[in-house]
Amino acid sequence: MVDLLATSPDTWRDRTGDPPVIPRELVPPTTGSFTDRVRALRRRHALRERRALENYAQSRKPERGWPVADNAAVLAFFRTLFRERRKMFAALVVLNGLAAATGLVVPRLLGELINKTVAGDAASSLNSLAVLIVVVVCAQALLTFLAQRTSTVFGQDLLSSAREYIVRTILSLPLGRVEGASSGDLVTRVTRDVGTMSRSVQYGVPMSIISGLTVVLSIVAMLLNSVVLALPSLVVIALAYPQVKRYLQRAPKGYINEGATYSRINSTLTETVEGARTVEALGLAERRVAAGDDDIDVSAQAERYTMTLRNLLFAVIDVAFNSPRVVTLLVGAYGYAEGWVSLGQITAAVLYVEALSGPLDRLVGEVDRLQVGVASTSRLLGIAEVPPDRVAGTELPDGPELVGEDLRFAYREGHDVLHGVDLRLEIGERLAIVGPSGSGKSTLGRLLSGINGPRTGSVTVGGVELVDLPLETLRTEVALVTQEHHVFKGSVRDNIILAREDSSDDAVWDALSAVGATEWVARFPGGLDTQLGSGNQQLTPAQAQQVALARLIIADPHTLVLDEATSLIDPRTARTLEGSMNALLTSRTVVAIAHRLHTAHDADRIAVVIDGRIVELGSHHELVGKPNGEYAALWRAWTS
Repeated sequence: MVDLLATSPDTWRDRTGDPPVIPRELVPPTTGSFTDRVRALRRRHALRERRALENYAQSRKPERGWPVADNAAVLAFFRTLFRERRKMFAALVVLNGLAAATGLVVPRLLGELINKTVAGDAASSLNSLAVLIVVVVCAQALLTFLAQRTSTVFGQDLLSSAREYIVRTILSLPLGRVEGASSGDLVTRVTRDVGTMSRSVQYGVPMSIISGLTVVLSIVAMLLNSVVLALPSLVVIALAYPQVKRYLQRAPKGYINEGATYSRINSTLTETVEGARTVEALGLAERRVAAGDDDIDVSAQAERYTMTLRNLLFAVIDVAFNSPRVVTLLVGAYGYAEGWVSLGQITAAVLYVEALSGPLDRLVGEVDRLQVGVASTSRLLGIAEVPPDRVAGTELPDGPELVGEDLRFAYREGHDVLHGVDLRLEIGERLAIVGPSGSGKSTLGRLLSGINGPRTGSVTVGGVELVDLPLETLRTEVALVTQEHHVFKGSVRDNIILAREDSSDDAVWDALSAVGATEWVARFPGGLDTQLGSGNQQLTPAQAQQVALARLIIADPHTLVLDEATSLIDPRTARTLEGSMNALLTSRTVVAIAHRLHTAHDADRIAVVIDGRIVELGSHHELVGKPNGEYAALWRAWTS
């Protein structure tokens, strides 16, 4: 007899013959001359660039997974945010401009002070100039404080709106697309990319504006002080432009590729953790660890590419931004000897160059932060480009009757899961859907609750297609509760009244009583105010499922689809829970999808689904009386 457990790992695709994820050309040589190693480094950089561009191009319209928005969408997004804050943005620019301009007056005054000292002017004149310098410095300090305060408020407000937009976008995603795409990619986007975008919006945007204003005003001040001293320094600084342009052209695509590799790491990690029991049972630990190592290697190559871009940029700007100090002194010495400039002008020019280098460094650093932020924002806005799976109409149901006709559905093109299912629910009846695993029970439940639309056929309620109803209307007509559940961070009350926030505490307790949860909720010190979720009171899987059911009762739809809704509760508790819910569900239509056949025993009708078709439909007594029937065989297996 074949040991299925021992041979199960053999059914996994053998990857030993696959090419390495990292080509040999990307492995640094351990021998060779310095020239050979430099050439090899250039070849590796070119190959990493090609891989980044290929991955970027693929991300525009992926066959599976989430797309990435283009630069036009990112600019439109930020343009909208800025347009909504015109006054605050104007105040930010004006205050920072005044602060920078005031600060640039000081070097000019110091130069004038030196000139007057050299000329031997009276002490009273020098004292007046010194007092003026103190006043200007104090004014600069006040303006800088006001400018920083405005920048902080602007950044926080911008961040708040950006995050709210992303959350709204994510919550509006078609559920079928969310379940079909990589969860690791979506998790990476809503965690790492949101954090990166947040830092970029909160700090990068205001600081870039401040640094840019300071740089422009510093250049103007340098030219006003002395064109002879300013031009050579500005020419040296301008030599960094080609490298800066090259960086700006390549960095966004490199960072988007880098973000994609993080998604790849998270996808593999998520799959391994969620399937930990399977991995352990089949002895697949080494394969999963190897897959994780491969993902890290790929990510490391992506990071090396962007790191090389930064290193090349910083190497050039370090020379270009520091050389003007020396150039200014050399030109100043020659100009002073020729009588072209005074000592005061040289002093002011040196101070301006020194003042310019800092903002320039910060500007380049903030531009790099913005490039990373733009890449993350592109990935986040790509979520908004996912087309909706339905267009809401204006027609409303004229009754609660739920009817499915000729239902066919495929998760993959050409592979139908349901094959022409017809089902008409009687108002107020309890229908149980049973059948072996993989027969299409849950898929049928998703179509009956409007989660997915059928490939062919229709599901209507009151004569209106479910997928044509606005979501807020749909959920008051039909609601689905699956074996999966979620406890949100908040109080017990908050978790239950999500569907109807105006519900009273009495209604919440009634819902908890209906699902048999009043006893353990009452034991909490805070009762309904007890905080749940991460870092707070933890619930068992059974308790979390009871909260989900209570949430459904508060929503109060006329038709309920329960897909293994009590699977995480022990049979005795589940039986008690279902019994206590019966009185509440009497006036509602209930579709119960379950493997526990005692649920079917209590139903008005039972639909037996085999291979995507309803092969039997009737009451428990009718179906169990068919000795060769599918339901009778299931019942004998269940009760034996």
